[in-house]
Amino acid sequence: MIDQIKKDIIDVLNELLDILKVKEEIDVAQVKVLSNHVIHNASVFQDEDSVSIAVFIYSLSKMIERNDKELNYAKLSSMINSCIAALKSNNDESFRKSVGDILNFIRAVDRRIRLYIHEVINQAQVKKGCKLCEHGISVARASQVLGISRWELMDYLGKTTLVDQFSEPPNVSVRLSFTRGLFP
Repeated sequence: MIDQIKKDIIDVLNELLDILKVKEEIDVAQVKVLSNHVIHNASVFQDEDSVSIAVFIYSLSKMIERNDKELNYAKLSSMINSCIAALKSNNDESFRKSVGDILNFIRAVDRRIRLYIHEVINQAQVKKGCKLCEHGISVARASQVLGISRWELMDYLGKTTLVDQFSEPPNVSVRLSFTRGLFP
């Protein structure tokens, strides 16, 4: 794993630990901001570790939003500390196993959530794929990094207002004259 990515993931996980110290209503919003921060790294470096952290953090925000009372912040904090320790000791395999353990913990928290957590994780991956595309990554590459189908991602992109955020395209005559200028 690239050192810059590792440092950023450690910083994000430390911020997450600060959020989890005390249960508050603002936790969901703060966790979602962290998730968006991590996806920026995923878009720049296109690495799977940043994406898995973004998906984990997004899934966690959904868990906090839906089932705050049953989520054991202390146990989760301990598991996050294991992730940080693995990263600091440059043990990438142990880090990836710890992230998997956290996702399994989230799945096991509540029977209702366990039934839908796959969908939550899938939605998180699709939403994060949209964020990757916002950062200029192709649909093909975003779907490959996230392990989702291009169709799922394109379907979601088609329902967003991402295209509306860009200015009007230049008119056809301007584009044609530009193109003709390229070939003397």
